[in-house]
Amino acid sequence: MTTTWRMRFELSDSPGALARVTIRLADAGCNVLALHVIPVPGGVLDEIVVQAAEGVLPADLVEAIRSEGGKCAGITRADVRDLVDEPTAVLRAAKMALTDPNRTPEALRQVLAADSVTYGEAVDDQAQLGDMVARRGWSRFTQVELARAQALLDLLDAPAPAMRGMLSNDGVALVLRPGTNADEDAVAGLHTRCSMRTLFNRYHSGMRTVPRRWLHRLLNPPRGTTILAQCADQVVALGQLIHTGTPDCAEVSLLVEDAWQSRGVGTALLGALAADARAAGFTELVAWCLPSENALVRTAAAAGLATTTRREDGLLRVSIEPRGRAQMAPITTDVAEKTR
Repeated sequence: MTTTWRMRFELSDSPGALARVTIRLADAGCNVLALHVIPVPGGVLDEIVVQAAEGVLPADLVEAIRSEGGKCAGITRADVRDLVDEPTAVLRAAKMALTDPNRTPEALRQVLAADSVTYGEAVDDQAQLGDMVARRGWSRFTQVELARAQALLDLLDAPAPAMRGMLSNDGVALVLRPGTNADEDAVAGLHTRCSMRTLFNRYHSGMRTVPRRWLHRLLNPPRGTTILAQCADQVVALGQLIHTGTPDCAEVSLLVEDAWQSRGVGTALLGALAADARAAGFTELVAWCLPSENALVRTAAAAGLATTTRREDGLLRVSIEPRGRAQMAPITTDVAEKTR
């Protein structure tokens, strides 16, 4: 029974050294399936994927390297994914993470050929990547690999396009887009269709309609942005992201028309705001709710965002982590797959 191994090793900088290693492996009945050269400080690491003949042990492969003056940096079992060229593997991993942010750790694991990638703090030779830590026992991570992983994270945190399409839970098409001054009448209409309870939960004061002078501020918040959810010619929800003045912290708020509540619109809107917050470098989102209301906490959970709560000044302070696992609205100008 043959076994496939992945090896990394350092060779002396002499002509033909790598060729002599492959000849020794061939003499032992091994077939070299892939070869990569990885730049490292002071030289390079050679990496090969080799299919060993029956009876050939890892120690035999290491001895073949040492016999040519090489130093084995690591060996581990390989699988079919290791036979994909690196650019293709990285592109596939990027598609995985963009399609489903929950799979970002798995995408990074593939890019790094890591043993595991989880959320936490790095220790010893582990690699810290944002709020995730990568572990690999068989070989240390190289700077080239870590730079490639960071480039993937930068791609995921890139600013989202102006318009994002989504489907409600019951299959109705909507568009998420930035608000403009031209939306004043549409936003006023949104408020007239909201119940007094919905408006009270949002503004914490009794009101039936929004004062006209508020509309400009709603659509052009100081130090912030506004995203609208629109179905056909009606604006059915509004979300805001406003810098609080505290470094790395922004305030978030949602208003969803009664008829569109519990249909996934608030979840998609909060996911889009979280994506914009990550792109802007915020590490915390804060929302203020009535103590008896937990709708925002449930919406954040549906969007895959972790929350903590505490009572403060008679209100419920909801702290939301924007990084990591948010279920964002699909990034496309066309209607995309169903969003919670």
